[in-house]
Amino acid sequence: MSRWLLRGYLALIYGLLYLPILVLVVFAFNDNRSAYSWGGFSWRWFEALFNNRSLMDAALNSLLLAASTATLTMIIGTLTAVALQRYRFRGKTALQGMLFVVMMSPEIVMAISLLALFILLGMQLGFVSLLLAHITFCLPFVVITVYAQLSGFDNRLMEAARDLGASEWQTLRTVLLPMIWPALLAGWLLGFTLSLDDVVVSTFMTGPGFDVLPLRIYSMVRIGLSPEVNALGALLLLLSLVSLMLSHLILTRKRS
Repeated sequence: MSRWLLRGYLALIYGLLYLPILVLVVFAFNDNRSAYSWGGFSWRWFEALFNNRSLMDAALNSLLLAASTATLTMIIGTLTAVALQRYRFRGKTALQGMLFVVMMSPEIVMAISLLALFILLGMQLGFVSLLLAHITFCLPFVVITVYAQLSGFDNRLMEAARDLGASEWQTLRTVLLPMIWPALLAGWLLGFTLSLDDVVVSTFMTGPGFDVLPLRIYSMVRIGLSPEVNALGALLLLLSLVSLMLSHLILTRKRS
């Protein structure tokens, strides 16, 4: 009896998680414009999506912003994690605590504070302001991910490399980076995902000349659910699955 209850509970949880995604994918191929009735299989909403110039521009802007954010955050976060793990300096504990403060702060508070800062500096809102804001709230997640990988790292390997004549850069490139490569990939994917689907911070940081996909979708669904949104959601889901498969393939080859 308890086994059936456990299976039923798990089925309910997974149903709540994946049933909405399944409905979205199914109705992305619905020939009927209504989101509540099935009218047959069709590719028409994918064609309409690719013909929607403003929506495609917003999608390209979001992909560019997310890739830039993930790359810069991975570089800065890795250097920060290495510094926190290898060196002792004044204010180290305070710096670690500030990372958790940024993670736990509500997004609306961070968005308002960053907006006030950029206005004070006279910075024009657009791609640069969005990039700096996304790096700010993605950085703690990457630092903690890489730092967790470094916690189990044997520093004697670095010392052995230096004893054999390797420079600091050679030690970093040939010893440290290959050992923490899974954490770097995980941090990049995490930063990309957080940046791609952010709404609150992007609402405050974007300018009139730079539109991003989450805000465009939000403005579309406020006046009614368009089937183009379902098609776009299906493509984003496919992108996520491909990224997950590639990361799994890379990590599997790395272990072998």
